[in-house]
Amino acid sequence: MSLIKIENLTKHYTSGEETVEALRGIDISIEAGEFITIMGQSGSGKSTLLSVLGGMNHPTGGEVEMAGVRLYQLPGEKLADFRASRLGFVFQAFHLIPYLTAVENVMLPLAIVKMKGAEKRVKAAAALAQVGLGGKLDRLPNQLSGGEQERVAIARAIVNDPAILLADEPTGNLDSATSNEVMALFRRLNDAGQTIVMVTHNPDNGQYADRTITLKDGMVVAE
Repeated sequence: MSLIKIENLTKHYTSGEETVEALRGIDISIEAGEFITIMGQSGSGKSTLLSVLGGMNHPTGGEVEMAGVRLYQLPGEKLADFRASRLGFVFQAFHLIPYLTAVENVMLPLAIVKMKGAEKRVKAAAALAQVGLGGKLDRLPNQLSGGEQERVAIARAIVNDPAILLADEPTGNLDSATSNEVMALFRRLNDAGQTIVMVTHNPDNGQYADRTITLKDGMVVAE
Protein backbone atom coordinates (compact mmCIF):
# COMPACT_ATOMS: atom_id res chain seq x y z
CA MET A 1 0.00 0.00 0.00
CA SER A 2 1.30 3.47 -0.89
CA LEU A 3 2.34 5.70 2.01
CA ILE A 4 0.84 8.71 0.21
CA LYS A 5 -2.08 8.40 -2.18
CA ILE A 6 -3.55 11.45 -3.93
CA GLU A 7 -6.68 10.96 -6.03
CA ASN A 8 -8.33 13.51 -8.34
CA LEU A 9 -7.04 16.39 -6.19
CA THR A 10 -8.34 19.85 -7.06
CA LYS A 11 -7.80 23.25 -5.47
CA HIS A 12 -9.61 26.38 -6.64
CA TYR A 13 -9.10 29.95 -5.45
CA THR A 14 -11.69 32.66 -6.01
CA SER A 15 -10.56 36.24 -6.59
CA GLY A 16 -13.51 38.54 -7.22
CA GLU A 17 -15.43 36.96 -10.07
CA GLU A 18 -12.43 34.98 -11.25
CA THR A 19 -11.74 31.35 -10.24
CA VAL A 20 -8.14 30.14 -10.42
CA GLU A 21 -7.63 26.37 -10.72
CA ALA A 22 -4.34 25.84 -8.87
CA LEU A 23 -4.61 22.03 -8.95
CA ARG A 24 -6.58 20.18 -11.59
CA GLY A 25 -7.20 16.47 -11.06
CA ILE A 26 -3.86 15.36 -9.56
CA ASP A 27 -3.25 11.62 -9.11
CA ILE A 28 0.00 10.58 -7.38
CA SER A 29 1.14 7.55 -5.37
CA ILE A 30 4.31 7.65 -3.26
CA GLU A 31 5.79 4.59 -1.58
CA ALA A 32 7.38 4.52 1.88
CA GLY A 33 11.08 5.30 1.60
CA GLU A 34 10.87 7.20 -1.68
CA PHE A 35 12.58 10.55 -2.28
CA ILE A 36 10.38 12.60 -4.60
CA THR A 37 11.07 16.02 -6.09
CA ILE A 38 8.18 18.09 -7.43
CA MET A 39 9.18 20.53 -10.15
CA GLY A 40 7.48 23.09 -12.34
CA GLN A 41 7.55 26.74 -13.27
CA SER A 42 6.24 29.43 -10.94
CA GLY A 43 2.45 29.11 -10.81
CA SER A 44 2.45 25.41 -11.75
CA GLY A 45 0.83 24.45 -8.43
CA LYS A 46 3.77 22.74 -6.75
CA SER A 47 3.75 24.76 -3.52
CA THR A 48 -0.05 24.49 -3.36
CA LEU A 49 0.27 20.71 -3.67
CA LEU A 50 2.83 20.58 -0.86
CA SER A 51 0.65 22.71 1.43
CA VAL A 52 -2.29 20.37 0.78
CA LEU A 53 -0.06 17.36 1.53
CA GLY A 54 1.03 19.05 4.75
CA GLY A 55 -2.54 19.37 6.01
CA MET A 56 -2.37 23.17 5.83
CA ASN A 57 -4.61 23.86 2.83
CA HIS A 58 -7.96 22.11 2.42
CA PRO A 59 -8.48 20.92 -1.16
CA THR A 60 -11.56 21.80 -3.17
CA GLY A 61 -12.04 18.16 -4.14
CA GLY A 62 -10.38 14.76 -4.20
CA GLU A 63 -8.69 12.64 -1.54
CA VAL A 64 -5.34 12.76 0.26
CA GLU A 65 -4.48 9.58 2.13
CA MET A 66 -1.29 9.43 4.19
CA ALA A 67 -0.17 6.42 6.22
CA GLY A 68 -3.67 4.96 5.81
CA VAL A 69 -5.37 8.13 7.10
CA ARG A 70 -7.70 10.23 4.96
CA LEU A 71 -6.23 13.56 5.92
CA TYR A 72 -9.11 15.91 5.28
CA GLN A 73 -11.70 13.69 6.91
CA LEU A 74 -9.99 14.39 10.24
CA PRO A 75 -11.53 17.10 12.46
CA GLY A 76 -9.33 20.16 12.97
CA GLU A 77 -7.69 19.10 16.23
CA LYS A 78 -6.97 15.56 14.96
CA LEU A 79 -5.51 17.03 11.75
CA ALA A 80 -3.20 19.25 13.83
CA ASP A 81 -2.16 16.21 15.90
CA PHE A 82 -1.41 14.25 12.71
CA ARG A 83 0.73 17.10 11.37
CA ALA A 84 2.66 17.38 14.63
CA SER A 85 3.31 13.67 15.06
CA ARG A 86 3.64 12.28 11.52
CA LEU A 87 4.99 15.11 9.36
CA GLY A 88 8.20 17.14 9.36
CA PHE A 89 8.48 20.47 7.54
CA VAL A 90 11.49 22.28 6.05
CA PHE A 91 10.99 25.68 4.39
CA GLN A 92 13.04 28.04 2.24
CA ALA A 93 13.15 30.50 5.16
CA PHE A 94 14.79 28.77 8.11
CA HIS A 95 12.23 30.08 10.68
CA LEU A 96 14.71 29.70 13.56
CA ILE A 97 14.05 31.59 16.80
CA PRO A 98 17.01 34.03 16.97
CA TYR A 99 17.38 34.03 20.77
CA LEU A 100 17.29 30.21 21.10
CA THR A 101 20.36 28.03 20.62
CA ALA A 102 20.51 25.36 17.93
CA VAL A 103 19.51 22.61 20.36
CA GLU A 104 16.70 24.73 21.83
CA ASN A 105 15.33 25.41 18.34
CA VAL A 106 15.37 21.68 17.56
CA MET A 107 13.57 20.94 20.85
CA LEU A 108 10.56 23.10 19.88
CA PRO A 109 8.49 20.31 18.23
CA LEU A 110 8.98 18.23 21.39
CA ALA A 111 7.14 20.81 23.51
CA ILE A 112 3.89 18.84 23.15
CA VAL A 113 5.54 15.46 23.78
CA LYS A 114 5.33 13.93 27.25
CA MET A 115 9.04 13.62 27.95
CA LYS A 116 11.44 15.03 30.54
CA GLY A 117 13.36 18.16 29.55
CA ALA A 118 16.70 16.35 29.77
CA GLU A 119 15.41 13.60 27.46
CA LYS A 120 14.20 16.22 24.97
CA ARG A 121 17.65 17.79 24.91
CA VAL A 122 19.27 14.39 24.30
CA LYS A 123 16.86 13.68 21.45
CA ALA A 124 17.45 17.14 19.91
CA ALA A 125 21.22 16.73 20.25
CA ALA A 126 20.98 13.38 18.44
CA ALA A 127 19.06 15.04 15.57
CA LEU A 128 21.74 17.74 15.31
CA ALA A 129 24.44 15.08 15.27
CA GLN A 130 22.56 13.35 12.46
CA VAL A 131 22.85 16.50 10.31
CA GLY A 132 26.52 17.06 11.19
CA LEU A 133 26.11 19.75 13.86
CA GLY A 134 26.83 17.73 16.98
CA GLY A 135 29.53 20.21 17.99
CA LYS A 136 27.37 23.34 17.68
CA LEU A 137 24.45 22.67 20.00
CA ASP A 138 24.76 25.93 21.92
CA ARG A 139 25.32 28.30 18.98
CA LEU A 140 22.71 30.95 18.28
CA PRO A 141 21.41 31.17 14.69
CA ASN A 142 23.49 34.31 13.97
CA GLN A 143 26.60 32.33 14.92
CA LEU A 144 25.89 29.78 12.17
CA SER A 145 26.29 29.95 8.40
CA GLY A 146 23.24 29.79 6.11
CA GLY A 147 23.91 26.13 5.38
CA GLU A 148 24.25 25.37 9.09
CA GLN A 149 20.99 27.19 9.84
CA GLU A 150 19.28 25.04 7.20
CA ARG A 151 20.73 21.94 8.87
CA VAL A 152 19.25 23.09 12.21
CA ALA A 153 15.88 23.49 10.45
CA ILE A 154 16.21 19.95 9.05
CA ALA A 155 17.14 18.58 12.49
CA ARG A 156 14.05 20.28 13.94
CA ALA A 157 11.93 18.66 11.21
CA ILE A 158 13.20 15.13 11.90
CA VAL A 159 13.43 15.26 15.73
CA ASN A 160 9.93 13.73 16.04
CA ASP A 161 10.84 10.83 13.72
CA PRO A 162 8.15 11.83 11.18
CA ALA A 163 6.81 9.31 8.70
CA ILE A 164 7.10 11.93 5.94
CA LEU A 165 9.44 14.90 5.51
CA LEU A 166 8.04 17.74 3.39
CA ALA A 167 10.49 20.34 2.06
CA ASP A 168 9.57 23.54 0.19
CA GLU A 169 12.51 25.02 -1.77
CA PRO A 170 14.98 24.13 1.02
CA THR A 171 18.00 25.29 -1.03
CA GLY A 172 16.37 28.44 -2.40
CA ASN A 173 18.43 30.79 -0.21
CA LEU A 174 21.74 28.91 -0.47
CA ASP A 175 24.70 29.13 -2.86
CA SER A 176 25.31 26.18 -5.17
CA ALA A 177 28.05 24.54 -3.07
CA THR A 178 25.97 24.74 0.12
CA SER A 179 22.89 23.57 -1.80
CA ASN A 180 24.77 20.45 -2.88
CA GLU A 181 25.79 19.76 0.74
CA VAL A 182 22.18 20.11 1.92
CA MET A 183 20.88 17.91 -0.91
CA ALA A 184 23.48 15.27 -0.05
CA LEU A 185 22.18 15.40 3.53
CA PHE A 186 18.61 14.82 2.32
CA ARG A 187 19.93 11.87 0.28
CA ARG A 188 21.58 10.37 3.37
CA LEU A 189 18.38 10.80 5.38
CA ASN A 190 16.49 9.05 2.60
CA ASP A 191 19.06 6.24 2.42
CA ALA A 192 18.41 5.74 6.15
CA GLY A 193 14.70 5.22 5.40
CA GLN A 194 13.16 8.71 5.55
CA THR A 195 10.37 9.37 3.02
CA ILE A 196 10.92 12.82 1.48
CA VAL A 197 8.71 14.98 -0.75
CA MET A 198 10.49 18.13 -1.89
CA VAL A 199 9.35 21.07 -4.00
CA THR A 200 12.24 22.62 -5.91
CA HIS A 201 12.80 24.94 -8.85
CA ASN A 202 16.38 23.71 -9.27
CA PRO A 203 16.68 20.89 -11.83
CA ASP A 204 20.07 19.91 -10.35
CA ASN A 205 18.29 18.82 -7.17
CA GLY A 206 16.41 16.13 -9.09
CA GLN A 207 19.56 14.02 -9.40
CA TYR A 208 19.43 13.32 -5.66
CA ALA A 209 15.86 11.98 -5.79
CA ASP A 210 14.40 8.65 -6.83
CA ARG A 211 11.73 10.26 -8.97
CA THR A 212 10.73 13.70 -10.22
CA ILE A 213 7.09 14.73 -10.69
CA THR A 214 6.64 17.70 -13.02
CA LEU A 215 3.60 19.97 -12.78
CA LYS A 216 2.31 22.42 -15.36
CA ASP A 217 -0.84 24.50 -15.00
CA GLY A 218 -1.92 22.48 -11.96
CA MET A 219 -1.59 19.09 -13.66
CA VAL A 220 1.00 16.30 -13.63
CA VAL A 221 2.74 16.29 -17.02
CA ALA A 222 5.61 13.90 -16.22
CA GLU A 223 6.68 11.52 -13.45
